[in-house]
Amino acid sequence: MEARPREIRVYQTEEGREPFWEWLDGIADQEARGIVLNRIDRVERGNLGDCQAVGEGVFELRIDFGPGYRVYFGQDGDLVVLLGGGTKRTQSKDIPRAQAHWRNYHA
Repeated sequence: MEARPREIRVYQTEEGREPFWEWLDGIADQEARGIVLNRIDRVERGNLGDCQAVGEGVFELRIDFGPGYRVYFGQDGDLVVLLGGGTKRTQSKDIPRAQAHWRNYHA
């Protein structure tokens, strides 16, 4: 089976904030930032890799590096909307926030 390329967009709040970029910019470790961006590149080429649904149409990309980085996104056909990120330890706060962003995206 051939991977379907995806279009990547970053969710923007009504105030113009982009939670995904804010989160990524907050990662001090340049190697970790590069690993996250490489993972996004693979998603764009159609390779979702280690990915799991977390509810309400939101998925998480699990990145096995450092504290266990997570990237949250929603899908609309071949469109992938990056909603935010976090770590394994902060999932309990990050997932509801990503779900709220996804609801707002569809509003």
